[in-house]
Amino acid sequence: AKTIETCVISRIAGATADSRYVHNRCICRVRSTCSRRAAPSGHVACPCASWRRPSGLFDPLLELSLMELRDCEQLLKVLDSCLSRIKWRLRPLARRRLETDILALCTRLRPVVLVDYDGIMPKLQENLSALLFLAQKESNDLQYLRIMILDDMAYIIHVKELAEHVLSSLSSEQRLTLLDLEQFPMKILSPREENEVASDLVLIQKLLSSAFPVEVEKGHMPSGLPSLGKPGAETSHLTAVGLANLSGHSASQPADVIDLSSFLQDVRITLPSLNGWLLGYPVTYLFSKEHAEKASCNLSTKSLRIFKIFICRKTSGSQLYENELMSFTVPCDMSQRLDKEPWIEAFLVRLSEKLRRCEQIWASMRLEMEVKEGHQQSVVL
Repeated sequence: AKTIETCVISRIAGATADSRYVHNRCICRVRSTCSRRAAPSGHVACPCASWRRPSGLFDPLLELSLMELRDCEQLLKVLDSCLSRIKWRLRPLARRRLETDILALCTRLRPVVLVDYDGIMPKLQENLSALLFLAQKESNDLQYLRIMILDDMAYIIHVKELAEHVLSSLSSEQRLTLLDLEQFPMKILSPREENEVASDLVLIQKLLSSAFPVEVEKGHMPSGLPSLGKPGAETSHLTAVGLANLSGHSASQPADVIDLSSFLQDVRITLPSLNGWLLGYPVTYLFSKEHAEKASCNLSTKSLRIFKIFICRKTSGSQLYENELMSFTVPCDMSQRLDKEPWIEAFLVRLSEKLRRCEQIWASMRLEMEVKEGHQQSVVL
């Protein structure tokens, strides 16, 4: 059973028609000719509208080469044309998700997206590779995008934003909230608490930091990947396809695919745990491969609060198109203060700042929450 909670917040990234601002709060009304996916209008408040990054702190987004609205609309036309040329017949909902995901990557709202909404491997990988290969020849805005494979999962990444995401995590600028599912009752790990699975996460972050340096330029990536060395474990040599020159496609080759599946071979951490951090969620479910069933059972006893982030895209006309940016779950007893929990407030601050820097593309965002009651059937992780 699901119950919808009415706690909805919104953040208007830039000045829009009929919007009002007050000190330390943002109260906005949006007038638009709404389509089926147009954003709902009304008065909503944002707790993070007045946040400003302290002076002197490193801010990698200040150097962003921002897309203009016309670039965004041209990019959507390129994607539509290329999808038709490769005969990838996506369902309407999947097509909108792909468009939103790619725009979120190009505007650096997200470092990584998981493509799990149409097709199965290896056909999904082939379609993504063919799509990027054609689209990158027609749009420079896609040049930092790559396909990444982890086990049987396909992702699209922005190599520079992923590098910044890794650096931010390793430098503790972005504090991670790790929820240990192996313990009963489950608990959030303290920053100084030792945990082997958490150590594996840090190890993989360091490997990704070597594979995706912050100073990477278009078409220049390291020619080799680091090795995974760990006490008590064999060294696994990590390989990837096309890392030497990621933009050097030949006319007959599909877009390069970075296969990092071997990153997971000699570690205890599971792919779902890695996904929580990789996809930018504010809370990461932490559990090991050998205790996956236990973690699933522990989580199945809990009512889950589903957090959904929606973003509203501008157009050259008066319409505003709203689509879901991401969604994630947190046990209800770990999120009793709703959007006042420190981890969700910090998450919304970061996302709001990114949104503000892309105000020519994105009009607003809002958070919606619903509750899924606990049941006895195991949750699939």
